Amino acid sequence: MSEVHCGGCQCGAMRYQFHAPLQDIAHCHCSICRRSTGGILTTWITVPLASFAWLAGTPSEFASSASCTRSFCPSCGAHLTLFTTLSPETLDITVATLDQPQRAPADRHIWVQNRLPWLHVDEQLPQEQQEHIP
Repeated sequence: MSEVHCGGCQCGAMRYQFHAPLQDIAHCHCSICRRSTGGILTTWITVPLASFAWLAGTPSEFASSASCTRSFCPSCGAHLTLFTTLSPETLDITVATLDQPQRAPADRHIWVQNRLPWLHVDEQLPQEQQEHIP
């Protein structure tokens, strides 16, 4: 039986769950993530798209690039997911919106070519200049 994990936005209007292990977790340093979340990095977990379901609410969506669509809560604005046509079988979920984010530590850094020069987080983790999508 697969693991079930839940999460949601700050105001509680949006709730989701997925059935997948807590793995394939990356700190993203790209400028698009910074601007869309307001954070200095965004930590994502990548899960099979088929394992994900919205339990409550209907997200708003924004096409942040030619290949990426981001979903967020229309009430509080919390950034929840990212879908990319570069990996159409998967969905990225913001780790910070998990009910138990402490259970999902990152295993690498991605897009470090855009990393803010003064930021030093988990420097012992592997670093990818861009992102290597299998």
